[in-house]
Amino acid sequence: MPAENTTLSSQIAQAEQFLRKYYGYPQFRPGQERIIRSILEGRDVFAIMPTGAGKSICYQIPALLSPGITLVISPLISLMKDQVDALTNLGIPASFINSSLSLREEKNRIKKTAEGAYRLLYIAPERLETDSFGILIDSLSQAVSLVAIDEAHCVSQWGHDFRPSYRRIGPFITELPNRPIVAAFTATATQEVREDILHLLALADPDLHVTGFNRQNLAFTVLRGVNKKNFVLEYVANNSNSSGIIYASTRKEVDQLYDLLRKKGYSAGKYHAGLSDQERIRSQDAFLYDDFRIMVATNAFGMGIDKSNVRYVIHYNLPKNIEAYYQEAGRSGRDGDPSECILLFAPQDILLQKYLIDQTVLSPPRKQHEFKKLQTVVDYGHTQRCLRQFILEYFGETDAPHECGNCSNCNNLSEQSDITTEAEKVFSCILRMREQYGVVMVAEVLKGSKNKKILAFGFNRLSTYGIMQDVALSEIKDLINWLVAEGYLKLTNGQYPVLRLESKAVAVLKQQARVFQKRAKATETLVAKDELFELLRGLRREIASQEQVPPYIIFADSALHEMSRLLPTTAQRFLTIKGVGESKLEKYGEQFMKVIREYIAAVNH
Repeated sequence: MPAENTTLSSQIAQAEQFLRKYYGYPQFRPGQERIIRSILEGRDVFAIMPTGAGKSICYQIPALLSPGITLVISPLISLMKDQVDALTNLGIPASFINSSLSLREEKNRIKKTAEGAYRLLYIAPERLETDSFGILIDSLSQAVSLVAIDEAHCVSQWGHDFRPSYRRIGPFITELPNRPIVAAFTATATQEVREDILHLLALADPDLHVTGFNRQNLAFTVLRGVNKKNFVLEYVANNSNSSGIIYASTRKEVDQLYDLLRKKGYSAGKYHAGLSDQERIRSQDAFLYDDFRIMVATNAFGMGIDKSNVRYVIHYNLPKNIEAYYQEAGRSGRDGDPSECILLFAPQDILLQKYLIDQTVLSPPRKQHEFKKLQTVVDYGHTQRCLRQFILEYFGETDAPHECGNCSNCNNLSEQSDITTEAEKVFSCILRMREQYGVVMVAEVLKGSKNKKILAFGFNRLSTYGIMQDVALSEIKDLINWLVAEGYLKLTNGQYPVLRLESKAVAVLKQQARVFQKRAKATETLVAKDELFELLRGLRREIASQEQVPPYIIFADSALHEMSRLLPTTAQRFLTIKGVGESKLEKYGEQFMKVIREYIAAVNH
C-alpha cells in the first residue's frame, strides 16, 4: 500500500476515534466520513447537508488532525459563541473573533492562536472587510491549513439570505500566501445558488457532497382555513412541555401573538428587528437556556440557533420562499427526535408577501425571481401530493418517494373525490377570458360577481359567468390555487400573475383525463415526555445554569431520552449513549447516573 494511502487510512481511523472520544458517537452519519476523507486528501469541498446532519463535525475533526489552524467563517455572533462553548465543553481548544470584542482582545486571541492555544478560530465575515483585522490576521496566514465556510448560501444574491460581506471571502482566500483547503457548507441551495457558491468562494475543483435534504424525523403539515389564534393556543396547551418557535411575517403580528400568549399565561419570548440589540440578545439567550419554551419571531430569528430540542415550528404566515421555509422549519428536531413543522395557510398572506417583495429595492429581474419563488410556496400550500416529496423535488431530489407517511397529505385517510366537472368549469372560464386574468378575477366570474370591472369587460355575458354561484368565493379561489399546485394551470411571474392552461388541463377539456381531490387533516400532537426524562432535564438545567451555557450543550434531548430508555448505571453503559464521549462521562456521568439509580430504586420500592 502506498505511504500516502497508509497515512490517510490512519487519519480516518483516528477520526473515528475522535468521534467516539469527544462527541460520543459510535460511527459517522451518512456523508460525514466521505467529506472528512476529501478534506484529509487535500481537496476543496462543497457540502450540502440538511440541518442537524452534523456539518460542524465535518470540519472540526479535520481541524484536530491537521497541522495548522482552521479558520471557520460563520455569519452570526450567537452561532460562533455556541460552537466555541460546545467545543470547549468537549475539551477541544477553540475561540472566536467578532465585533463583540475589543481590539485588545482581538489581538490577544490571535496571538494565542498563533502560539498554538486554539485549533479552531471562528471569525465573522464582516471582520474580513476591516483593514485592522487584515493586519492582525497576517500573523496567522502562513499557518492556516483549512478554511471552513458555514451558511455558504449567504454568498449568493439568488439565495434567501444574501450577505454582501460573504463576497469578501473569495478574495481573502486568494490573498493568503499559502492557499489552504476550503470547505463550504450549506443546508439549502438550488442549482443557481450552487453555481454562485462555487464561483464566488473561489473553490478549486471541489468534491461535491450532497447528503440529501430529507429529514425523516420532521412531520410536515399544512392547515388551510383554520382560526390561527385558536389553533396556536390549543397547540401550545397540548405541547406545554416542549420548546417551539412560531414565525410571523411582521413585527406587529409578532407583538400581538406574543401578547396573546402571555395574557393566557404561557411563558413566551419575542424577537424582531424592532427590538433593541440588548432586548434581542436577552430574549434569544432566555430561549436557549430554556427560561421560556415558546419563541414568537420574524425571520430575523434563527440562523445560527443551535438549540437541539426545538420540538415544533409553526409558520403563522406564509414564508417568502421554499428555501426560507425549509431552513426555518428545520430548526426543529436538530437532535433527530420527532418534531412538527406546521404551516397555517391563509390567502391574505400571499398579498402580504407580494407587498413586502414590491417594497424592496431589488432590481426588476430580481423581483420577478422572488415572485416566482413565492408562487412555489403558494403551490406547496395547496398541493395534495406528499409535502416532503414536494420540498425534496424543489431542491433537485427527483427520486424522492411519492409517499413519506409523515406529512398531513400522506396521513389524510379521506377518499379521493372526482372533481372533473368543477375543474372543467374553471378551465373553460379561463379559456373564455383568453388566459389574460388572475385567480381573483376568474373566481369572481365563476361566482357571478357584479363587480364593476367584470361588468365593464362584459364577462357577465360569458357562458361560464355564475356557473359556480352556489360555491363560496374562497372555495373557488382555493380550487384554482390547487389546480395550479397540481400542474393543471400555470401562473405567470410578477406581482399580477395571470392564469394559463397547461397540457394537463387541455387533456381534461378533451375528456382524455379526470381530476381527483381529497382534503387534508391535521396531524396528531406530540406525546408528552416521561417522568425520568423530566428529572434528567431538571439536572441538565441546573448544571447548565452553573456553567452558564445553554442546556443542550450539556446533553441533547435525544441523549436524555436514550438514558430514560436504556437506564445506564455504569460508566461502560453510559458511554453507549449517543452524544456521550469520554469528556462528558468524566464531567457529568456520575451525576446523571445517580438520578437514574434513584429513579430505578423508587420504581422498584
